[in-house]
Amino acid sequence: MLELAAQLLGRARGRTPFVTATVTSVAGSAPRQPGSSLVVDADGAVLGNVSGGCVDAAVHDACQDMLAGNHEPQALRFGYSDADALGVGLTCGGIIEVLLRHHDPGAEPELEPALADAASGQAVAVATVVRGPSTHLGRALVVRTGRPAEGSLGDARLDQVAETHAAAALDAGRTGTVEIGVADSYCREPMTLLVESSTPPPRMLVFGAIDHAAALTLLGTFLGYRATVCDARATFATPERFPDAEVVVDWPHRYLQAQADAGLLDGRTVVCVLTHDPKFDLPLLTAALRLPLAYVGAMGSRRTHENRLARLRDAGLTDHELDRLRSPIGLDLGARTPQETALSIAAEIVAHRHGGSGAPLSTGVPIHHSAPSTGALALSS
Repeated sequence: MLELAAQLLGRARGRTPFVTATVTSVAGSAPRQPGSSLVVDADGAVLGNVSGGCVDAAVHDACQDMLAGNHEPQALRFGYSDADALGVGLTCGGIIEVLLRHHDPGAEPELEPALADAASGQAVAVATVVRGPSTHLGRALVVRTGRPAEGSLGDARLDQVAETHAAAALDAGRTGTVEIGVADSYCREPMTLLVESSTPPPRMLVFGAIDHAAALTLLGTFLGYRATVCDARATFATPERFPDAEVVVDWPHRYLQAQADAGLLDGRTVVCVLTHDPKFDLPLLTAALRLPLAYVGAMGSRRTHENRLARLRDAGLTDHELDRLRSPIGLDLGARTPQETALSIAAEIVAHRHGGSGAPLSTGVPIHHSAPSTGALALSS
């Protein structure tokens, strides 16, 4: 639901009822991950989807039925069906479970603030009971860092353990499921929580105010990153040249370290070094490779890369730190133009983020990978 927060906020403020159908479990090959939602509101509008289209029609019909009648939460399961593969079966061969919930914004005071936070990029998590006793199914708890939780799962002790798990998921920026057992009397029978986390967008820091940077920040913004271009040369680092990015005039290594010291970088941050100048590259990469960042890549030929590695070793970087450097940056797409090169860099970032190989799908590699940010969380009680 939180992935559609911007669109749902207006409905919450207008007190328009709606039904969410949210993916709670995925097995095998399926196009969407837990937390993905399809929404139908009382005016008939449809938002989002829970599959590549093969079961969305059936889910839409179930949402309309819930709007018109029984408002109790309902769990649905869809899998591949030889008899009806083009009907309500997943033709890709996977299995998904979906929870339908009816939302009346006037009766859920915690709903609008949670959607407002997610829509504005503030950190917020929603823990929902997606499997368990009917008395608890569909109940939700809203969790923010440093603030009391809102809502309830129906029991004070259950709320406490759910808040702990949701806070951990929010801190990691993860969406997934948490299994709550009967130990310690948290609940009388096992439950499954879906924790949806909405966090500020990850950072993409591009160093070097060149044409490739303009194309890369356009793609980065499209992929959901907050893009920044940094260069020490004020003549080249101008907002007019980089309309899709924040533009900073500063020495790259100094800006990177200042951002790290201010706590503005995290394990999702990607750094792309396009400067081609040792006086910028070496101090910048020395700092970047010692920070817990998601991706560090640098442009240059293979000869440039070997020379750069030697200088970085002389600067004291270890083999483990140097192994984190992606250079020459990008995947082999045969790129020629700045736009094609930017695509090869963005493709490598996506592959690295989700564990993809970068190989053609026609060679038999998996189509769907379990992303680190989705799926079951390594949490239990």
